[in-house]
Amino acid sequence: MKLPDGWTVKPIFEVAPIVSKLVDPKLDEYSQLTLIAPNHIQQKSGQIIAKETAAEQSAISGKYLVSENDVIYSKIRPYLMKAAISAEKCLCSADMYPLHCNSEIEPRYLHSVLLSERFTYYANSCSARTGIPKLNREDMGEYLLNLPPLPEQKAIADLLSTGDEAIEKTGRLIQAKEKRFKQLLIDLIYVPAFEGKWKQVRTKSLFKERKETNRGDLPLLSITNGEGVIPREDTNRKDTSNEDKSKYLRICPGDIGYNTMRMWQGVSALSPLEGIVSPAYTICIPGEKLYPSFVAYLFKMPFMIHRFYRYSQGLTSDTWNLKYPHFGEVKMPLPPLEEQKAISETLSTAQHEIDLLKQLADKYKTQKRGLMQKMLTGEWRVKEEIIRQYSEA
Repeated sequence: MKLPDGWTVKPIFEVAPIVSKLVDPKLDEYSQLTLIAPNHIQQKSGQIIAKETAAEQSAISGKYLVSENDVIYSKIRPYLMKAAISAEKCLCSADMYPLHCNSEIEPRYLHSVLLSERFTYYANSCSARTGIPKLNREDMGEYLLNLPPLPEQKAIADLLSTGDEAIEKTGRLIQAKEKRFKQLLIDLIYVPAFEGKWKQVRTKSLFKERKETNRGDLPLLSITNGEGVIPREDTNRKDTSNEDKSKYLRICPGDIGYNTMRMWQGVSALSPLEGIVSPAYTICIPGEKLYPSFVAYLFKMPFMIHRFYRYSQGLTSDTWNLKYPHFGEVKMPLPPLEEQKAISETLSTAQHEIDLLKQLADKYKTQKRGLMQKMLTGEWRVKEEIIRQYSEA
């Protein structure tokens, strides 16, 4: 694609040379400076999420000295997309490259480039040639940048930062909602269960096992730890199931399915779908005293997972399993049915709010990726009157 008039192409080393001199973090002049390592940078967002001095981190080996507004890029595992702009003079790990921007490039513009899919593809391709996934200094410096005039770089950076703000704000809302959700679980289930408000009942009197097989006409499903019961093709994993599905188990809406060998890790879910699952799962039909979605929340509580762990059989964790007869011996708290329903509805409403926010965050991220692709290649341009404001400033 032809670049717009006024744009140039230059390698990174011409406009943002990579700092090469290492300093001793044990020296007094450096020991009190903040030390940034790859694990301190949030993936894709570029947020610095931890701050400790070199002395606090007991740094010994050489580090790079970073100036304010330098762009720091993690050369290890570039697919993680870890880059940040330093807000202060600091140190960074030798696993990172500090890029010192000259007057031709806006640091925020370079930061956006380093987080773009185009650069990440380039970095991953280069790192594949090395023994470990690492971007060499020479490859980093030789990457060709599309450089609009400086005022347009600043305008593009500001435009992209608007998307970042929306993503960050949504992320903070998600964190607050998830914190509230965890507190609801404690208040509505854990506290009454351990204060003795509800009687403890063995599960064998509350469930029946579903053992229906020979239903190859039904779709193949998977029971996942995070997404619940979903179609097998939605797991994005290679299908390793047997061609012969005659022994696969039927699961129906309202059933609770769990991974027989991973119930001690909490792998269970309420099914909204009808289909078949691997014989490696156990399918439970909740009885009339149970509100199924309440049970699904209850079975994710740490104290219940611990009970499942205690009743699992096997010599090592690789062989631990909780087959239905042993599952039936586990005691669970049993609130009245109406209370189960009320608790479930409160939790479902809170979970729905979190899910909607996550969908919104995904939408913002998709929009930003598309915007970066268009703006950093010059396919979409900032309006002239806006660029003029940056030129005048």
